[in-house]
Order: sequence, then structure tokens, then C-alpha cells
Amino acid sequence: MTPEPPNEEWLENVTFDELKIGQRAGLVRTLSQRDIEAFAAVSGDINPAHMNPNFAQGTPFHQVVAHGMWSGALISALFGTQFPGPGTIYLSQELQFTSPVHIGDTLTVTATVAEKDDARHRVLMDCEVRNQSGELVLKGRAKLLAPTEKLRVQRINAPLIALYDPEARHQQLLALGKDLAAVRCAVVHPCDAGSLRGALDAAQLGLIIPVLVGPEARIRQVADEANIALDGIEIHSTEHSHAAAALAADMAARREVEMLMKGSLHTDELLKAVLAKPELRTGRRLSHVFRFDVPAYSKPLFITDAAINIQPTLGEKIDIVQNAIRFVQVMGVATPKVAILAAVETVAENMPATLDAAALCKMADRGQIQGGELDGPLAFDNAISAEAARIKGIQSKIAGQADILLVPDLESGNMLAKQLEYLAGASGSGIVLGARVPIALTSRADGPRARAASALLGLMMAHDARSRSAAPNTPTQTPKV
Repeated sequence: MTPEPPNEEWLENVTFDELKIGQRAGLVRTLSQRDIEAFAAVSGDINPAHMNPNFAQGTPFHQVVAHGMWSGALISALFGTQFPGPGTIYLSQELQFTSPVHIGDTLTVTATVAEKDDARHRVLMDCEVRNQSGELVLKGRAKLLAPTEKLRVQRINAPLIALYDPEARHQQLLALGKDLAAVRCAVVHPCDAGSLRGALDAAQLGLIIPVLVGPEARIRQVADEANIALDGIEIHSTEHSHAAAALAADMAARREVEMLMKGSLHTDELLKAVLAKPELRTGRRLSHVFRFDVPAYSKPLFITDAAINIQPTLGEKIDIVQNAIRFVQVMGVATPKVAILAAVETVAENMPATLDAAALCKMADRGQIQGGELDGPLAFDNAISAEAARIKGIQSKIAGQADILLVPDLESGNMLAKQLEYLAGASGSGIVLGARVPIALTSRADGPRARAASALLGLMMAHDARSRSAAPNTPTQTPKV
């Protein structure tokens, strides 16, 4: 039997009187990974046999299998939409699962009228589900209250489900560093459990070789209270956080470490110590870049600068955008697309952000900013939505495709970053650029995943710095005063 395709516009039912003993109907559906993820999301059934390929290898099925009730739900879909269709009331269902369903299996679901109860308009349906090989994977019997009135209802499309697996995205990010050797990293003043554990977690992931810099007695007390083992971990003891920042900067200047990681001290303490070392200056201004995995966006989104430069000038924005372009290139985007944000899409003399945007774009045209494609001013909606730009009549290769969002100032950038994290469910990490060593900058509110991700960003930039310093004819810059 070849099931008939459903009407694309309307749902029509088969009434009780129209149903005949032996009459049957069916539908066909192919199982995808997204089906399993969506079913897990709406049902809460995160059994690792369905979600974890490594775990599934140790089960009798040796691979991920579908939830049994996913196949059962296909029977319900057949009853509710086609046979008998709208007006059907599902009373009961017996199911017997006979074979597993794997990703890529194409299932044919059929229901056959077995019995009719004329007095109560009830119908017994024999149900079966077979895979593409004809193998029976499910069978059972359903009891229905069939519709007595003929109905023709316009078909409504199911809501779209945006599936977002933060752990999967996190693992994809960590995979970028799988072939890179861990680098020595000075963890500055890790005197709370979050920063200390984050550093050691990054070490376990093979991202860093942690060198703890701070008051040793306090660090060990934190470790004891949090049940964190410090066996074999190098510690350089200092009196307080200022001394820890100064010593860590000294170590970076002497190239004893290739990366810095902020612990539980203030950001300005650490950056002031870095800026005090001429050996760590590159001629570019320090700037911060957030990397976000946003559920509703198709690729990673980078925001700069939302943490260091409060109200940058045009000259400072040149450094900020150039830092970000190089960073995103290291992250795998050959020619990053940069959207320069403002409140409007047109240049207005009374809105300095729009004037800066226009100037930056012209600088990119003239080769003063290299490596990326720039457009601006763009409002946030136009930067991330090609449709929004189309509606407003904006012709832009960046709209809807932006990799980097260059914000007008720290306040707007900080608010945007926090909105993405706390309202949009984005997963973020961050790094400071512009010094000779990368600086992983974490917040007290960051969890283990964000701390590990920031360490990965630092690892990649440390290896980039290593390769650039070893390359012949590497251009040098005169430090800015």
C-alpha cells in the first residue's frame, strides 16, 4: 500500500458512517536527529540512549535510537489529521515496541479499521509502524470516538521549534583547539572557588598549564573549602591582588607565560599592570571581544568593545575593530563581516556614532582597516536580519550576515551583551586583545562553561601570537604613548 499524501491546504475527516471494516490509511515520516532533539525538549525525556552517542554504543542497540513514543506520536498524528481526522477523540492505545528506530529510518504508519460500535460511534483501529525494510517496529490497537459530522478545516502549520544545544555548541568551540598544545597561563589572584575551579577545569581540558599567582595561603584555603586538589600546580605567592597583577605581567613580559587569566581581582587592576609593561604593548589599544553562541543566530556573534573602552574615539575604534577582525580570523572566519552599530542606518551630524561608522567604512575602502568587510551605520535589527534591511530598503552585504558588532560605546555594548545572555539564552565567553599576550577575562557570574570557553579563546590567540612572532618579516608596530 502506498499512503496517499495529505491535502496541502485542508484537513478533511472520514466520518463514522464512512468508515468501513478493513479500511486503512497511512503516513510516512523519516526520523532525523532534530526529531529526537525536539521530542526530548518537549517531553523532558533526555535518556542518554536517545541523546548521547557514546553512551548508546554500550547499549544493546549500539547506536542512538528514537524515543519509543515518538513512533507512537506518529499514530496520533495520523488519527488527528487524516484518518479519521478532525473531530476524532483518542480514547486509548495499546502499543508493543518490536524493533528500535534509528536516525535515517523511514517509517510507514498504517491504521486499519478492525471493529465499529454503531451505538457509541466508537472504532477499534489496528496500528502498525514499519521501517524502510518492511520490518515491524511497533504494533498495537487504538480505541477512538470517530466524528459523526463531516469537517473540512484549513491546515495550520505547526510552530517552528528553534533547537539550541548549548553543550553541543560548547564542544564544537572546544574542538577548535584539539590540535593545539596547552600554553602556560598565569591565573591572577584566583581567590574564589569559581575562578580557581575554572582554571583547573581548563587545565583538565588540555587548554592551559595553570600558574597560580596570588596569596598562596588564601588560594589553598579556597581550594580546601571547595574540595579542589592543587597537587602539582605551580603557585607564585604574593601579598595581595595588586602584587599578583604586577608579578603576572612581569612573567608575561619575560615570556614565562603566554597567556593571562583574570581571577577574583578587578579588571582595571590587571590591565593597569599589563599597560605598565612596555614589553607587552603592541601599538594597538587594548580592547575586549565577547563571543556569543546565540540560539536564534546561525553562527557565532562577536561584540566589541563592551568591557574596557568607555567612550572610544574614532582613532580608538580603528584599533578596536582591527583587533576584533584578527581575532575572528583566528577563530576561522577568513574575511569577517563587521556591522558598525548606531541607533539609525543613516549618517546624522548630531549622532557621532553614525559619523564614526561612515569614516570607518571609508577607511576600510582605502586600506586603513584590513582583513574585514565593514558596513555602517546599521541599527541592530539591520545588522542581524537581512529581512529587516530589505524592508527598510538598505542594500548591504553585511545585513543578516554580521560576524562582528562594533558598538558605539561600552554602555550600549554591555547592555547588548547582557541581554543576549540573560534574555536570549546566549552562551558567552570573552578575551582582551591588543597586548602581546591574550587575557582571558571572566566575570564572577560566569559558570564553568564560560570560563573554559574563554580559556580556549586565549589558547588560540596565544598560538597565533607564537606563529606570528616566528614568521619572517613580521611587521612591527611602534607602541602608542
